[in-house]
Amino acid sequence: MGQEAVMKATAAILDSIGHEGPYAQTAPLRIAEVELEAPGADELLLKIEAAGLCHSDLSVIDGNRPRPMPMAIGHEAVGTVIEAGSNAAGQFAAGDRVVLSFLPSCGHCKQCLSGEGYMCGHGAAANGAGTLLSGARRICEHDHEVNHHLGASAFASHAVVDRRSAVKIDSDIPVEIAALFGCAVLTGVGAVLNTGQLEAGEAVLVYGLGGVGLAALMGALAGGANPVVAIDPMPEKRALAIELGAAAAFAPDADEAEIIAALGDKPDLVIETVGKAAVLAQAYAAARRGGRIVTVGLPNPADMLSIPAVSLVGDGKTLMGSYMGSSIPARDIPRYIALWRAGRLPVERLLSGTGKLSDINAMFDKLASGEAIRQIVIP
Repeated sequence: MGQEAVMKATAAILDSIGHEGPYAQTAPLRIAEVELEAPGADELLLKIEAAGLCHSDLSVIDGNRPRPMPMAIGHEAVGTVIEAGSNAAGQFAAGDRVVLSFLPSCGHCKQCLSGEGYMCGHGAAANGAGTLLSGARRICEHDHEVNHHLGASAFASHAVVDRRSAVKIDSDIPVEIAALFGCAVLTGVGAVLNTGQLEAGEAVLVYGLGGVGLAALMGALAGGANPVVAIDPMPEKRALAIELGAAAAFAPDADEAEIIAALGDKPDLVIETVGKAAVLAQAYAAARRGGRIVTVGLPNPADMLSIPAVSLVGDGKTLMGSYMGSSIPARDIPRYIALWRAGRLPVERLLSGTGKLSDINAMFDKLASGEAIRQIVIP
């Protein structure tokens, strides 16, 4: 620890990766008392108000997304500023409510200067190393440093984050809804509107109806897509997609002709959120000639994608990866909140329930089984 500890906090700590469920029994996460350093010049000390469980968290627990251990995990969250560092004080003040984004952009690298802060190499390197953007770790347990998760470490009572991980929002938004804008909404809606560049009237097909997939479906509808069709194995999620405005929703084994009939033709834009190479190959094949395929899922690094190489030219298709929905959080989070306020982005429909920090392992079982869409931890 480089500075004196400023306070004690409670956090969910993951000591090793590669855990299998049921997580209520294997208990990969333990709730521990940790010490937090005072925030650095560009950092904030936050009280975490609410944090969402995401498959990106689960992918660290099960080993699909290796990260340095031990780690205080959790990245989709809303909090209140307690203290701002000297460089952050002009932008944030005690009492401000902020949504966290999971990639801090440095603001001065080539990607940031090109308007692609979601591709910031410095932010990605810090996330991979388990540090904040400054390179520091501000969490300690028994005099041993604990790694940060995506600059947030939000399954906790308090956290220290970089100011570039935080977006100020109004304080009247319920915390269990506000948290969702930091990942599920930012990624899903952004994949459609930013990466996919949806045009009104285009036909959209969404693979996977988890939090990101349903947010993508909402974003497509808000952007004027017509029709929107979804594919997911869970009947309850398919029913929800219909309630939200999808023209149809199918199980993965549905006949291709039925899907095309519901769309009116092959889709202009396909969004893949499942995180499996085999599903991405199906999504690629499903798009029309000249269509666009956007993938936001995070497969195991060993998964390889096989597509007919000639189709990229012969069919004129475009296959795009979308990290963080190609979003600029300071720009897009307020936009998406405005759509929510207008009733065009019913984010509250993503909520499956809330729980305490002590319930977190059992809550991950519900996420892994597909039973839950988005669960929120209230520390």
